[in-house]
Amino acid sequence: MRLTVHLDTFDRVNPMAFAILWLDKDTRQWSREGHFGLELPEWGALHVDYGNTLVCAPHSTVPVCVLEGLDLNQPDGPFEGEVGRVQWCAERGRNLMCGHWRVQCIDVEQTEPENSVFATDEGA
Repeated sequence: MRLTVHLDTFDRVNPMAFAILWLDKDTRQWSREGHFGLELPEWGALHVDYGNTLVCAPHSTVPVCVLEGLDLNQPDGPFEGEVGRVQWCAERGRNLMCGHWRVQCIDVEQTEPENSVFATDEGA
């Protein structure tokens, strides 16, 4: 299952700041599909901790942001239109910034991508 998640309302960063992330529930990886006003890697790893999804940089367990209440371990969720709070952690030395996440789209088809978005561990 692949999810498209929209992150926004980070007014302290920029009133128009947003990021659109593509989350792969099966591989536990994500990629950045679009963004403005938020600095984040092109892709990374997903971890679930106490019902929250941690969006981390490649080869890291330190979150760039935490999607509160988005539990990728739930067999019957998430669902399209689901919403929650996101804690932005990427700005070191600054207080956590809050925003919102929203599941825009869910793709349940098992298709092979034309080009792999994610880097592999080979040669890393």
